[in-house]
Amino acid sequence: MGAAGAFAFTALPTASATPSASAVIAEVYGGGGNSGATLTRDFVELGNAGSAAYDLSGYSVQYLPGTPSSGSTWQVTALTGAIAPGARYLVGEGTGSGGTTALPTTDATGSIAMSATSGTIALVSGTTALTCKTAADCAADPSIVDLTGYGTAVVREGSGPATGASNTAAVARADSLADTDDNAADFTAGTPTPVNSAGQTPGSGDGGGDGGDGGSPTDPGTVRVHDIQGTTRLSPYSGQTVTRVPGIVTGVRSSGSLGYWIQDPTPDTDPRTSEAVFVYTGSTKPTVAVGDSVLVTGKVSEYYPSSTSQSNTEIGGPTTTVLSSGNALPDAVALNATSVPDAYIPTASGGSIESLPLQPAVYAQDFYESLEGMRVTFADARVVGASDAYGELWVTVKPNENATARGGTLYSSYDQPNTGRIEVMSLDTTSTFPAANVGDELSGTTTGPLDYSTYGGYNVQATQLGTLVDKGLKQEVTRRQKKDELAVATYNVENLDALDTQEKFDRLAEGVAVNLNSPDIVALEEIQDDNGATNDGTVTAEGTLKRFTDAVRAAGGPAYKWRYISPTNNADGGEPGGNIRQVFLFNPKRVSFTDHKGGDATTATSVVKTRKGVELTYSPGRIDPTNAAWEDSRKPLVGEFTFQGEQVFVIANHFISKGGDQPIHGRYQPPARSSETQRAAQAAEVNTFVKSLLAADKNAKAVVLGDLNDYEFSQTVTTLTADKVLKPLITTLPAAERYTYVYDGNSQTLDHILTSPAVTSFNYDVVHINAEFADQASDHDPQIVRIDLSKCRRH
Repeated sequence: MGAAGAFAFTALPTASATPSASAVIAEVYGGGGNSGATLTRDFVELGNAGSAAYDLSGYSVQYLPGTPSSGSTWQVTALTGAIAPGARYLVGEGTGSGGTTALPTTDATGSIAMSATSGTIALVSGTTALTCKTAADCAADPSIVDLTGYGTAVVREGSGPATGASNTAAVARADSLADTDDNAADFTAGTPTPVNSAGQTPGSGDGGGDGGDGGSPTDPGTVRVHDIQGTTRLSPYSGQTVTRVPGIVTGVRSSGSLGYWIQDPTPDTDPRTSEAVFVYTGSTKPTVAVGDSVLVTGKVSEYYPSSTSQSNTEIGGPTTTVLSSGNALPDAVALNATSVPDAYIPTASGGSIESLPLQPAVYAQDFYESLEGMRVTFADARVVGASDAYGELWVTVKPNENATARGGTLYSSYDQPNTGRIEVMSLDTTSTFPAANVGDELSGTTTGPLDYSTYGGYNVQATQLGTLVDKGLKQEVTRRQKKDELAVATYNVENLDALDTQEKFDRLAEGVAVNLNSPDIVALEEIQDDNGATNDGTVTAEGTLKRFTDAVRAAGGPAYKWRYISPTNNADGGEPGGNIRQVFLFNPKRVSFTDHKGGDATTATSVVKTRKGVELTYSPGRIDPTNAAWEDSRKPLVGEFTFQGEQVFVIANHFISKGGDQPIHGRYQPPARSSETQRAAQAAEVNTFVKSLLAADKNAKAVVLGDLNDYEFSQTVTTLTADKVLKPLITTLPAAERYTYVYDGNSQTLDHILTSPAVTSFNYDVVHINAEFADQASDHDPQIVRIDLSKCRRH
């Protein structure tokens, strides 16, 4: 077949073309390792009949069964390098348990289990799997450079396929590599005679079929780690097999994603190219040890932990040769305020930043990518994200970067993501991971390979973990409200249901009774139904609330009463079957709830004027619950309260989560915040309701609160406060205290209390009892506002 030539048709359903004067398939053998075979491996041998080298970069050898079914697909082995004039190029494929003789060092390595007796091999200009399954369709594909059908292959050239292939016989062209585009005429069956680009045959050189560039099995190949990593986020060798890549083992991961890191102790001079790579061993626990000097042969790939994350460059399916042990490790790169850039990550007009040349001196994420897999180190770092159940914590290597009052790192705007944050895990599976709180210190040196994951991005896989120094972070306790102050709080209790442990109820109850000092009204988010995630249609939460209020009473709090509206089964999002909802608790000795019966899951409450003043049509009630803004999300709960003769309207919210948003460390920059669209619509609905309340009574005192799942600088809050109908109280705190949640080492605000203009005399506090601690009752911190209604102005 002519190189990338156009096919002509004969009366037979065969593929044909102008005879090739360059690269051709020279020999095909599929019996390797079979019964009676001498060779242990299948192979395809290419030849160059031309007078110039034939570049195989981006080419592949592909295989199709002889009689393809509808489900059959072409299997692909990528090629690299070139074929010298008159030379051969050996592609090793599947191995079997039989045979005694290895191939000479292969020039490319695949794992296709070829049939010994019938199949089709194609030399293709490209690495995308072919789709043709007939000779005619393949003849029309210009990417096919040469094609050989053998045995009874349906897809072949000329009058018929090459015949005679078996466990002990290959089909091969004559030494002249003559090509008449007739497989039956061009190929003859005979003893397999594999030859590689170095002219080696079985027994004449480095055997074993694990190579790509000749040489001894203990000699490094020509490709180094920095060649594999390249100068962008994507490896130029992705999809290709690399041979005997040298490196020192710097870390071994024996749980989770199994494998080990190697680092070249002889780096190049390009700061963009990492000198280390992860070797993925699949389901096999690695047997190498830190300090081993190894040669690794395997296939390079880009592993994506998620659809929006960056990738990890890795070598898979490895063959490893240990040359020596106990070698010194390459020096670790220091992570500190000087080395890590202040700018976070580049942006790309096309969305993905993967193909952009790295700028490690400009962007922190480029700096980390240029160190992917390499040994990094930091010293005496402050913890900014507490230890979690997965053995992870966050530190900052920039101690002066947006520090909070209690030792965290404040996330105050989209353009300040805090470049000093880095996640830390441990490769030591024999030791207990430390339980660190925000503000604690990892004292001394922490060192290990730099990895990347979906959850948090770049992280240090510590082979040496610093010593935890407890800095004594304490849970806060807010002051008790004064006699004339109405205390209103909000608390996300993280999927509380009646079947939870008593310990969980007691800890959450202590947060209300002790840390919040028994507010008059508490808006709870994430109260589940009476059997939690059991998905049987149960929607009531009486059992959950009875256990919770009993626990509050036992902790020294008041005998709270409650109001809520049960959702339609599985209509409000959250854990399937859990039916989370917002609930009002209130202390009847201090405040009364005004009931207006009739509210239900799908009926909207509204504001009406009466002779007695403004009131709700339904209390408790829901804001426009059938509006599309609330699809698969919690509907706001509205209640009418009276305190010392003053009317107060409270709106409890739990906006839709950030699930589905692209991560700030991902490959799409700037990241899409797709969930914000629905939250903005929800905010607009609440804003409209508050406006209707103020239109009926400009002096109405409203408290809007709950888990809004968005920041004080977000479009959600901007929409919610439009026309200044609400004031976000988080903005009244000093900047270093504006947070209710900690995520990926960023202290941030997701929970809010906002008040209407008539609420002018207040005292507001976020009570830090959970988010900064390794041992949490919930992942959110509660907050409280104390309002002196007697001092609130009327206008």
